[in-house]
Amino acid sequence: MSLAGKKILLGVTGGIAAYKAVYLLRMFKRDGADVKVVMTEAATRFVAPLTFESLSEHPVPVRMFDSDSGTPETRTVSPIEHIELAKWPDLVVIAPATANTLAKFVQGRADDLLTTIVTAYDGTVLLAPSMNDVMWENEANQQNMAVLSNRGYRVVPPESGDLACGYEATGRMSEPETIFEAARALFSAPLAGVRVLVSVGGTEEDIDPVRVVSNRSSGKMGFAMAEAARDLGADVTVVVARTSVAGPHGVKRIDVRTSSEMGQALKKAFVDADVLVMAAAVSDFRPVETRGSKMKGGKKWSLELEPTEDILASLGEMKGRRMIVGFALETDDVEANAIAKLKKKHCDLIVVNNPNTEGAAFTHDTNVVEIYNAGGKLYESPGPEPKRAIARRAFDLLSREKAFKQILEMSS
Repeated sequence: MSLAGKKILLGVTGGIAAYKAVYLLRMFKRDGADVKVVMTEAATRFVAPLTFESLSEHPVPVRMFDSDSGTPETRTVSPIEHIELAKWPDLVVIAPATANTLAKFVQGRADDLLTTIVTAYDGTVLLAPSMNDVMWENEANQQNMAVLSNRGYRVVPPESGDLACGYEATGRMSEPETIFEAARALFSAPLAGVRVLVSVGGTEEDIDPVRVVSNRSSGKMGFAMAEAARDLGADVTVVVARTSVAGPHGVKRIDVRTSSEMGQALKKAFVDADVLVMAAAVSDFRPVETRGSKMKGGKKWSLELEPTEDILASLGEMKGRRMIVGFALETDDVEANAIAKLKKKHCDLIVVNNPNTEGAAFTHDTNVVEIYNAGGKLYESPGPEPKRAIARRAFDLLSREKAFKQILEMSS
């Protein structure tokens, strides 16, 4: 879908990548969008406002309440024009988005024109962070990104490459082409309005204050499903147990640890969901008794286990109009076991892999799967393929189901 007729407000903040925003502006314009640019004062130290004004064919405001309005560098707005600018766009894109600007958004600060507009804007904001790698990985900055993701901000994560500091690392703003495609996707997103709930990771059950019963799930497949749904325009919530990798930005996140906590969180979120993707490896058993002190080594001891709740089955009983994608590990009679599980737990699709297959299952970035619906096999991997590709394939197959078309109609 082109951007013809779309109104985009491009916010440019004070980073070295500000020059890339010029190219991004040209891409938006060439695709038919009407673009207004708002710069922070720091951004004008990198690129002159006149550049953006010439290309956008609109004035480029920088400051509020500035008495000198004679040049683009000191362009002012009226006391209420920030509200008018907040009402104008179909989409706000902040590129580059500095660590300082991200922190302001988290805190709700409105101490310059751009942050005031975003605070007053009731729509989608697409962020393209840009900063030094140490700043990007800073704990406070990562917490800010998590907060913004939970609030519904969309994110085009920074890339790895040459930094202004003189070395290669992650932190440089994504290329204008990537941001442009992300913006276009928001207007043509096939899952726009669909609420997707994804369970991720491996739960833990306490044996004593130190030891747990768990599994080798890395969370990579679940996060790949969440990323795919996000990129397709869905409103995504992830319920996350222990993982070995960081989760994606641009999704709402609920952290849990035990199977009981995961069950409670999923049941609560399931009420407002349209699609459930049950990718977490939930512990099948937990200790009957959790010991209050650490068990000492050097002697034999036994551990009595009891079954945990079958969360997928419980949610299947609550299914209603919702759709469910289940995951399974099978080593024998794959098709028969997969379809039996699908029907028993009220799934619409089930994604099955064999942990004994090279390049499949835990820890890998690839997987080898078979995907089934009630009618039988829909897809089989030709060999190890990226988990992100499998995730997109699963949503593509899900979208062909009749019940999914009904969800789309209700979401539009």
